[in-house]
This record gives sequence, structure tokens and C-alpha cells, in this order.
Amino acid sequence: MGKKQFAALPFRLDKSELRVMLITTRRKRRWSVPKGSPMRNKEPHLTAALEAYEEAGLVGVVATRAVGSFKHRKRKGDRKRTMNVDVFPLKVNGRERWWPEKGEREAIWVSPKTAARLVHKAQLRRLIARFAARTEWSVSSPLSA
Repeated sequence: MGKKQFAALPFRLDKSELRVMLITTRRKRRWSVPKGSPMRNKEPHLTAALEAYEEAGLVGVVATRAVGSFKHRKRKGDRKRTMNVDVFPLKVNGRERWWPEKGEREAIWVSPKTAARLVHKAQLRRLIARFAARTEWSVSSPLSA
């Protein structure tokens, strides 16, 4: 499963307005979403949810189906690999006081339009815009359960 990663697209409704959380990458400090490599015996959507917890302290309900994917170049030593990142929406219910990577990244809640402007990857930009446009955001969100 080497060239695959899974990401969460953390979102919440703030006064009926859709908000998306972005976090910075550790090395280049670019805005992105929490992501990580496959984990043994863990389904992809649960891996994405765990990454959101480890990188930003987020807890919530994760969709079992990806809303899309984007390509990401990852450096390992001198080698660079192109990863295909499947993205799973995560309806955020809260944020823990402590998490494994606390203090290593910045995090912001922004509108999908601002998020699409801030992220570095064009494919992720389009995915966020599609996610925001595809669903009618109200209290009856697809993950409001």
C-alpha cells in the first residue's frame, strides 16, 4: 500500500456557515489538511480520523467514503515519492486539550473559499470547493448524526 495516504477534511457549521480547518505542514509550514499513511488493520476513513486527532486534536464523525483525492509529493531522505491522498470529510464535534502533535502545527478555521485560496495543492483546492458546493449546508448536513 506504499504510495497511498489518507486525509481528513475537518469541517463544522458555525451559525449555519460551513467552516473548514486547515493545519500547517511541519517542514514547509504550508496550509493543508491532516493526513497520514495507511495503518495495519485500520480502515482508511478511521486512519484519516486518527490523523486529525494526532495532528490537530480533533474528534468527530468521519465519512466512510472519500470525497476525492489529490496528489502529494513526500520526501523520505533523499527520495521523493508521489502519494495519492484520499480525503474523508470529518464533522468536528470538539477538540481535545492535549494531542500528540500539539504545538508542532498551526490550525485555523476558515470558510471553504478562504481554505481553497490558502492550500498549496491545486487538486486539494478544487476538492474543497467541490465539497462545499456539493452539499447544501444546513443543520441537515450529511454527517450531522
